[in-house]
Amino acid sequence: MTKPAKQLRIGLLGTGPWAERTQAPALAAHPDVELAGVWGRRPEAAAALAAAHDTAAYSGDDGIDALFAACDAVAFALPPDVQAPLAARAAAAGCHLLLDKPVATTVAGAREVAEAAEPAGVASVVFCTLRHAAETAPWIAEQAAVDGWFTAHARWLGSVFGSAEDSPYAASPWRREKGGLWDVGPHVLSVLLPVLGDVTEVTAARGPVDTAHLVLRHVSGASSTATLGLSAPVKASGVSIELVGDQGTAVLPAWGDAVGSFHAAVDALLESARTGRPHDCDVRFGLRVTEILAEAEAELLRRG
Repeated sequence: MTKPAKQLRIGLLGTGPWAERTQAPALAAHPDVELAGVWGRRPEAAAALAAAHDTAAYSGDDGIDALFAACDAVAFALPPDVQAPLAARAAAAGCHLLLDKPVATTVAGAREVAEAAEPAGVASVVFCTLRHAAETAPWIAEQAAVDGWFTAHARWLGSVFGSAEDSPYAASPWRREKGGLWDVGPHVLSVLLPVLGDVTEVTAARGPVDTAHLVLRHVSGASSTATLGLSAPVKASGVSIELVGDQGTAVLPAWGDAVGSFHAAVDALLESARTGRPHDCDVRFGLRVTEILAEAEAELLRRG
């Protein structure tokens, strides 16, 4: 496929499994995007991923600024608390932001990004998969348009640190430290918030290993529960989100194709950059997700 002459130049920061399997392939194949370069903390990893997609490799602190100067936008595949200060720096350099979730694991970190993006006038999209996947994005919009939801029940149990330690994501220090609350919690909130409204009250309790149980009260008056973890046995792992209300029960459909979902997130960033209209899942939404999860984490720490 021949790409058009004028494209948005997007750089990729990160060289881990998500970058290799999802972000880089989606960016390289997108007809309206030029993958302008790959930056990595390890020069050899950046060089390998860049070579696989016929683009330039960058590394080191000077390489970050050089990549920003060569780009109109940057996509992130980095640990959240590495991502946040670099995203603020990218925004200050005038680059639109395609962020991974969570934006940060501290409210201060997420707020720094949001406050850098606003005066710079850059567009932002947080890649919450369910908000972009072809099967789930329209379902979420459909449920958000329906009144009368009474409650919701979410279960997102992965086996990354269970009996499936061969997962490529098991080597992630930040996931091991922060657990399911921070890794899969943003996915659940990306569904519950647009459908039930903002969270007004958070209760949290610990489960086995890294599992967290949340009870949320929403501004609509509805309540929801969420069980989140990365250490479930393989046969206990799985994802389900069920909404219950005046219309009966609605169940989140299955989804797949991570590359296609990221392609849709790129489309959303392009649209926001072109029109100047904020995306529903922008950095401000990412900040709110961080605030809710930080409140839950604080309660878990208080309970010991």
